[in-house]
Amino acid sequence: MAHPVTHHTEHAITVAAGARRVFGLIVDIGRWPETFPPTVHAEHVERGETEERIRIWATANGEVKTWTSHRLLDREGLGVRFRQEVSQPPVAAMGGEWIVEPLSATESRVRLLHDFRAVDDDPEKTAWIRRAIDHNSAAELAALRTAAEQAETRAELVLTFADTVEFTGDVKAAYAFVDEAGRWPERLPHVARAALSEETPGVQTLEMETRTADGSSHTTRSVRICFPHERIVYKQLVTPALMTAHTGAWLFREHGEGEEPGGSVTSVHTVVLNEEAVTEVLGPDATVADARAFVRGALSRNSTVTMEHAVAHARRDGD
Repeated sequence: MAHPVTHHTEHAITVAAGARRVFGLIVDIGRWPETFPPTVHAEHVERGETEERIRIWATANGEVKTWTSHRLLDREGLGVRFRQEVSQPPVAAMGGEWIVEPLSATESRVRLLHDFRAVDDDPEKTAWIRRAIDHNSAAELAALRTAAEQAETRAELVLTFADTVEFTGDVKAAYAFVDEAGRWPERLPHVARAALSEETPGVQTLEMETRTADGSSHTTRSVRICFPHERIVYKQLVTPALMTAHTGAWLFREHGEGEEPGGSVTSVHTVVLNEEAVTEVLGPDATVADARAFVRGALSRNSTVTMEHAVAHARRDGD
């Protein structure tokens, strides 16, 4: 019986930034969704100083895949080895390594290695995986270079904020309101159109047309990962012109024992502004500070309206 074939790839890029800054971005998976285009959501399952397990949801050739990886962090050698514990078809097995090589105090070389096997050694599956690796690796390395080289200016372009609504009522009903985003056009005044699909339980794709305060509208497309009755995290794959990235979460909390029945819902946003679009969207005299205020105001208004309607739905459900 023939042994399964293991394939190898290598992608690399030179970055005009110090090696430790670059390495820090690779290690910090909490920033991956806002930094790396393919990553929808990433979180720690187990975490240690040099060893960890992480779960990742990411796009590959237009599909959303999820897996858990074991990672070994070489903080002195500036390397991260990874191995998928359970892979999703058409991947039978995959692993690899991030290697950051200092070229000078202000320049680094980043190598991203992969080894993989396809299910049944099928040539079409092998080609599918190689295409996904080539596309995602190129996108990740380019985004890593941008984030590392623009670290100082990028700080002004990134904003994270949250709004919370406390309520009495059924928290599960509030969660259901947000989960059922396909019904938002009939339930929310700022949503003109919504198309929701969920081919894999808990993984949703939402395309939505949102009305803005000035009467115009914009269309977004998001992937949403649902953790029933606790949280829904999402990433916009198609964003408005004023943003280069937008991730967020809906968080649901029940009151503790002895408290009044009910809980809270929180909307969290992380946005990376598109500096080049600021004057085009907001006018010739607009600044990044104006864009920050505009985006926060618009997203907070829409999120708060959504939460208030979810809370009203929860109260009715609890009556």
